[in-house]
Amino acid sequence: MTLFSLARKNIARNLTQYFLYIASMVFSIIIYFTFVTLKYSGTIAEQTASSQKLDSLMSGAAVILIFFVVVFIAYSNSFFMKKRKKEVALYALLGVRNRQIGFMLFFENLLLGLVSLVVGIILGFLCSKGFMTLLIYLMGYDVIAPFTFSGSAALNTAIVFLLIFLVTSFQGYRLIYQFKLIDLFHASKKGEAAPKSSMIVAILGVLLIIMGYWLAMQDLFTSKVWEKLGFLMTALIILATVIVGTFLLFHSVTGFVLAMIKKNEKWLWKGLHLMTISQLLYRIRGNARTLTVIAVLSATTVTAGGAVYGLYYNTNDQVMTADPNTFMYQQTDEKGEQQVSAVLPNTKYDEYIEARSVTFNTKELNAASAFDSSDKRIYTVISEKTYNKLAAVQDKESLHVSADNAVILDIGYDKRFSPKYEDKTITTENGTAITFQSFKTQTVLNAGTAGIAVVVSNDQFIALQKEGKALKYRVIGVDKASTDLSEEIAKQMPEDALFSSAPQDLQTSMESVGSLLFIGSFLGLVFLAATGSIIYFKVLTEAEEDKSQYNMLHKMGVSAKEMRKSIASQVFIIFFVPLAAGLFHSAVALKAFSSILMMDLAKPVLIWMIAYTVIYGLYYLLTVVSYNRIITQNNKTEG
Repeated sequence: MTLFSLARKNIARNLTQYFLYIASMVFSIIIYFTFVTLKYSGTIAEQTASSQKLDSLMSGAAVILIFFVVVFIAYSNSFFMKKRKKEVALYALLGVRNRQIGFMLFFENLLLGLVSLVVGIILGFLCSKGFMTLLIYLMGYDVIAPFTFSGSAALNTAIVFLLIFLVTSFQGYRLIYQFKLIDLFHASKKGEAAPKSSMIVAILGVLLIIMGYWLAMQDLFTSKVWEKLGFLMTALIILATVIVGTFLLFHSVTGFVLAMIKKNEKWLWKGLHLMTISQLLYRIRGNARTLTVIAVLSATTVTAGGAVYGLYYNTNDQVMTADPNTFMYQQTDEKGEQQVSAVLPNTKYDEYIEARSVTFNTKELNAASAFDSSDKRIYTVISEKTYNKLAAVQDKESLHVSADNAVILDIGYDKRFSPKYEDKTITTENGTAITFQSFKTQTVLNAGTAGIAVVVSNDQFIALQKEGKALKYRVIGVDKASTDLSEEIAKQMPEDALFSSAPQDLQTSMESVGSLLFIGSFLGLVFLAATGSIIYFKVLTEAEEDKSQYNMLHKMGVSAKEMRKSIASQVFIIFFVPLAAGLFHSAVALKAFSSILMMDLAKPVLIWMIAYTVIYGLYYLLTVVSYNRIITQNNKTEG
């Protein structure tokens, strides 16, 4: 029997144990192959106006994925090698030379990698149509992508992952030379050292997390701490305090909580509670590093995914705020207007309005602004009558402006650094003074064409006829408009015409945010798969160590139901304590993001967290089932 055939038989015999590892690798290969295929795809280039930007995003995502897959495979291999050390020791005891054992392990890892690579590329090809269609849909296009097999993508994927598998296979080859025979026999009994709880360490961990949270919640633009430390230094401090604090949380804080529970003797002596708590005390402390990695990965995945999904979720509202009219442009000559009217479908409204572009002295506003230091600004001025006419067709509330007063329409208003408009006075170049009675964070004119608008009384608008430059706009509302109609209208105008289109702006936003959502979602799924797999491997390794304890309980007459309940409780804590920590971290980070983006992310973030938790919960169920199967089979074998 050759070493290669022996390696093949070992894999076949342990296929159930390797299944999740292979599945995670296959999933990683599918995602990488998909990214590279999309990079080389002509369909994306034909459909989108930002194909070069998308290529860069895909390339960056592929690099991140490669780095993560290398770490994940190396980490997973360490668990499998630990599990195989006893088997390796038996080969050595039977007289098999170290070199032959090393080659056998090398072939096993390489064979697993090759199988995963072939399956991943095949499934990636079969899924590529669906992934490409999903990407195009998220970017706002209604196109069914064709089946495409990219030889360049397949070659790229094969080279990258073959190199990864060669490195990890060499890691298996070196195993036999790193330990003595006696160490290999006792490897399964060696776990991570279980440190003792310390009150000082526990308090330090909580304080570090609170410090990280406090820094994260400080306003980026106005905080004195951020200003003094600088953005990069503050961000690094937040990361360091939260990560170290999380490690100390699992190192000592959870130990104190479990110790407190253990003092409840009435509860402790029911069923297998004593055993459950005792094992958890060891495992949570002993696996502090692993649990910290899980918590940080979960926080990173949820934060990145939640932020991007929040942007995507609010894209339409953001565009509708900036472009309340479907189309808006400066009026052209009579022929041009007729050409535009000829291509327009049935409209909801079609209005011609008058406005003025006026330069104002804004020294009084500057004193109330944290950032803008210019002495003069140009505003688009419209009358109360014009505002109310557009407000009526846009289903907005009407407005009343007092004489010599005005209302400013600033959709980008932020109380942290925008001027305090109310009761502030601005003057024209001819000395006409206007005082703001209020401000609104909505507008009736498309911001891309008119910018920030000022609404004055009808009499005041007439008085400003000698100020600034006269403007005539055409504003159009269409119930169902498309980018094709937008392009058709744009063709009828001069190249330098100020033209804003809600469908076009929405399409542009959907392209950029949709591609980010696609990449973020699939990278998040890879991280989630790896995170779940790491805990799965860790828990099942411990299940092998616990077989003798559960067999002893079985012989003492403890029911299978009680053992299953104990197993489910332990695995639940191991799975969901780091998840809870990760979700708390991400909630704080996303709260900070929502403040920076001036956007309510609560609903999309909650949706994202629920989706993440549900998928993560599936790994928990799979782990519990596998753990129970190991214990049940051992009890049947040992009697």
